[in-house]
Amino acid sequence: MSLPNCPKCASEYTYEDGSLYVCPMCNYEWNDTVEETESIRDMNGNVLLDGDSVTVIKDLKVKGAPTLKQGTTINNIRLREDHAENVVCKVDGFGVLYLKSEFLKKI
Repeated sequence: MSLPNCPKCASEYTYEDGSLYVCPMCNYEWNDTVEETESIRDMNGNVLLDGDSVTVIKDLKVKGAPTLKQGTTINNIRLREDHAENVVCKVDGFGVLYLKSEFLKKI
């Protein structure tokens, strides 16, 4: 029986520890029976999904553009789990922005 590769770093050197699988390369532990997915959360801990509407919680300086003001509503967000700026959105007057979810609040 072959063991699954690590979902974090894709290492093939995983081993079983009781009911958990462990990756010695990145020290990630997971249970194969319950799918653990890291979800992107807003500043209150609410899970964000593609297509959600959010509000900016503080003024954000945007390089080459005016400041994105607190309270600005952003509709139809897209999520990116592979970068620190994990939310992609279009805002009138700014174009496409990449924002961190910690500065957003789900509506």
